[in-house]
Amino acid sequence: MSRSIATRTGDDGTTSLLYGQRVPKAHPQIEAVGAFDELNVAIGAVKPLLGGNEPGTRTHALLTTVQQNLVALMGELACAEADIERFAKSKFAKMAAADVQRLDDAVAALEARGLKFDGWATPGANARAAAFDLARTTARRAERQLSLLPSHGRSVRPELRQFVNRLSDLLWLLAREAEQ
Repeated sequence: MSRSIATRTGDDGTTSLLYGQRVPKAHPQIEAVGAFDELNVAIGAVKPLLGGNEPGTRTHALLTTVQQNLVALMGELACAEADIERFAKSKFAKMAAADVQRLDDAVAALEARGLKFDGWATPGANARAAAFDLARTTARRAERQLSLLPSHGRSVRPELRQFVNRLSDLLWLLAREAEQ
């Protein structure tokens, strides 16, 4: 018999961090993980709108890799401060400088295409551009949640901050490209 998704352990308003520590569902780490989960879904919602791009094309492949990076990021954020060393030694996927560099390279490639934009964007030119802008604003909210963690006693590696900052830039550029 398979296990049910309904464990009922959260009925008391708590949830588990990665290695079992129980925290309130409104705990800053859970808020951050939730924001990145929403970002993962928002990026997934863009992929079917890529038009003529089939799975396996450059943008689709990049977004899929980004989603895998977000899963690794969420795993790290779901770990209590006391368990960071344990997480670092674990087999779980982890964010690295190469993940940030991949986004830097994608941003540079988009900028090299000479995208035209002037000041603030007005989202909604088409469904794909709007979906990228929604993902971008979700990334910025996740970034704000991530930035709150140190004030609550949870350290954040620089690569995590850099990744989400570059990701929101990339999503902004992809939205502008979709408009054109």
